[in-house]
Amino acid sequence: MIPKIRIGTDRAFPLIDYLFGPGKHEEHTDQHLVASWNGFAPDPGPNPERHQVAKLANQLDQPVKALGTRAPANKIWHCSLRTAPGDRHLDDAEWAAIARRIVHATGIAPEGDTAACRWVAVCHADDHIHIAATLVRQDGRLANLSFDRRKAQAEARAIEKEYGLRQLNPGDGSAAKTPTSQEHFKAQRTGRTETPREALREAVRQAVAGAATEAEFFTRLREAGLRVKLRHAPSGDVLGYNVALPGDRNAGKEPIWFSGSTLAPDLSLPRIRYRLDAAPATDTPQPDNRPDRSDRSAPARRRRDAAHAAERAADVLEQDDDEAAAAQLVGAGELLDALAQTSPAATRAELRDAARAFERATRSHVRAETADIRALRSAARGIVHAGSALGRGEDGGATAMVLSTFVLVTLAAARWHSARGHAQQAAASRQAADHLRAAYQQAAATPMRTMREYGRALPEGERRRHDTTIRTVLGAAGNSTGPTREHDALAAVLAEAEQAGHDPKALLEKAVDRRELETARNTTDVLVWRIRRLADLPANPEHPRTRTATSTQARTGPAQARTAQPAPPQPATDPRRPAPRR
Repeated sequence: MIPKIRIGTDRAFPLIDYLFGPGKHEEHTDQHLVASWNGFAPDPGPNPERHQVAKLANQLDQPVKALGTRAPANKIWHCSLRTAPGDRHLDDAEWAAIARRIVHATGIAPEGDTAACRWVAVCHADDHIHIAATLVRQDGRLANLSFDRRKAQAEARAIEKEYGLRQLNPGDGSAAKTPTSQEHFKAQRTGRTETPREALREAVRQAVAGAATEAEFFTRLREAGLRVKLRHAPSGDVLGYNVALPGDRNAGKEPIWFSGSTLAPDLSLPRIRYRLDAAPATDTPQPDNRPDRSDRSAPARRRRDAAHAAERAADVLEQDDDEAAAAQLVGAGELLDALAQTSPAATRAELRDAARAFERATRSHVRAETADIRALRSAARGIVHAGSALGRGEDGGATAMVLSTFVLVTLAAARWHSARGHAQQAAASRQAADHLRAAYQQAAATPMRTMREYGRALPEGERRRHDTTIRTVLGAAGNSTGPTREHDALAAVLAEAEQAGHDPKALLEKAVDRRELETARNTTDVLVWRIRRLADLPANPEHPRTRTATSTQARTGPAQARTAQPAPPQPATDPRRPAPRR
């Protein structure tokens, strides 16, 4: 059950007229009272005449009018209560009891207080009611609304449990503001798949991901096609910013502006400035000073950098430094935003959903004022620059490598938030992990298939040796000496690492020695990509036949490798000899 509270300066009539009217889209049906302050307030009924609405509004307004010029500026209190999709329908008696509990919990009308505020509960749909109350008590005093929103949320959680409704996660006041019903209706009417508020929030988050300066942040906003308006002090200093979607206008044909703080608490200009100053994103020098724009290997390299930074973030989340952990969540959010905007088409939708979900996990009341997240922000900057420079995402191997690591980051975030009672953030982290797993399955399909083929194509002796290493390090059960199909890819990557000069057993032991490995659904996949990073192997494995030939030659020497394999049948003309000139 979701309570939403608004405060207004009008008298009761405009709100009551709306609640009993047809609605903006004729969505109101069977409008009627389900409860009131005295139990016998006049019920205007469906689509009433103006005088019937005025009769009820005047009774609500009587305590306000009695104060005359001493009446407060805020006169009306409006709370909507909506059940979650899939919940059972509540009857009028149940809605009435729920309304009384809400006005009692929020201080509008404590139970037994006959001099409390006047209020009514109106039902005009199956899944929600509206409570309208005036903010002057019947004894002339003003209503005490201290923490009314928090109290309404707490009471809603208790109501969900008692009435068998879907139980939502309790919030802590750090969530971004959700779109209003009017914004949803307008989006549907104009054919948008999301509200302007949601679209702008995502665009601003992507613009700040890895930005090095305030000027670059504003440039990115404009390059994304947003309208940007800066607010200046008399001195000329920028105080804040507003953004709007092109074509999104109000009834007066003026752009509908949103300030950064109304999109999300951490998107205000002061918070963005702090992030830019405290953890500046830097450009990592390239080999031979090559810029990313002319380096086609940049996206793969940047994703490898991101995987390293993400794995370090997962380590911090397992430690006891709350300030550092909270900062890593902010940096991880930026990195995920960067991946979402540069991802290949196959994974773009899932990564965007993952970034949107994880956005909630980046904010809590644990503040990160001094922790260093420069590595994460620099990795995000590198991904944005490399991806946008090439105009495409990256190959499956590099993308799978970073996504495999990021799943562990989100799971570590879920555990961290759960341990601190952050229910909404923990749920958002788990939701992000689900989207990342789906994206990983798409990105990893081809490279994992190649590695499994390579593992099956290894010479029998070499494969048996790597299987023994795997069983020894992982503690696999059974005495079978034959190859284990689930370890095909892992045997392949150990063979590649050995060919590159690494000790396979030592490398596997190092990869296993990570605390978050036990949370992975597919341990083999995690180990494969971790070993590829530790051994600095290419993100995309070479073809099995190529690797097998190379491995054989490296172990036996060029001469022995040639004699160990059957000589291929020679054609009439030996291809090793130069072709005669014509």
